Amino acid sequence: MSAVVGFFHKRAQKLLELHLASGFRKYMFWVKGKRRGGHGALIEEGKDLVTYALINAIAIRKILKKYDKIHYSTQGQAFKSQAQSMHIGLLQSPWLFELMAFHINLRETKTKSRKAPALFEGCSLKINDEKPSLACELFDSVKLDIDLTCSICLDTVFDPVALTCGHIFCYMCACSAASVTIVDGLKSAEPKEKCPLCREARVFEGAVHLEELNMLLSRNCREYWEQRLQTERVERVRQAKQHWESQCRAFIGP
Repeated sequence: MSAVVGFFHKRAQKLLELHLASGFRKYMFWVKGKRRGGHGALIEEGKDLVTYALINAIAIRKILKKYDKIHYSTQGQAFKSQAQSMHIGLLQSPWLFELMAFHINLRETKTKSRKAPALFEGCSLKINDEKPSLACELFDSVKLDIDLTCSICLDTVFDPVALTCGHIFCYMCACSAASVTIVDGLKSAEPKEKCPLCREARVFEGAVHLEELNMLLSRNCREYWEQRLQTERVERVRQAKQHWESQCRAFIGP
């Protein structure tokens, strides 16, 4: 079952990297992958990936519903735990969140010229009381509602990252929680550091920058984004200066 999640993550990552690439890099992606069809092909591949993830998530859910409750062997409980983990892993995948944002971005940018192709049905960015969320109604009664408020700063996620447990934070907030600077980055976090919400360890190194979601929020929360951008710039410069000074002291000596 882990191969299912791994396949989905790998293919979604490649698709979104292609969409976000520009100029010569995008051309090389297309040539190397022998791709045809432009955005239409990306949409079709995205639809296939979403369908793949949902079919497997639904299948795992049905397996768990019919799971023999009297099967309490060590192997049986290990299987149940793995199946639950895979179900959560698919529906809380950062790449699924990115595909949702990708769909809305395409819909918003293409709608003025022509009808945008559908990747999801009923997928939208909702903003209630200045608190945004991603909402999507999928087939077989599967509904997703992703809160886009950072639980650390209690504001809309800025420069969002998703930890491997599926929880989303501002990048700088995540760095603070992982006890690392923005210069060192989340990959330098110690394995013992835990998610501030679920307390799961080893979740920072594999964190995913949500580029599509970042573009979506920056376009729909312009005033907030500009204010936050100014604040973040000051803090990033301060941390970069501290890092440079510490490196100089280490090189020159006391």
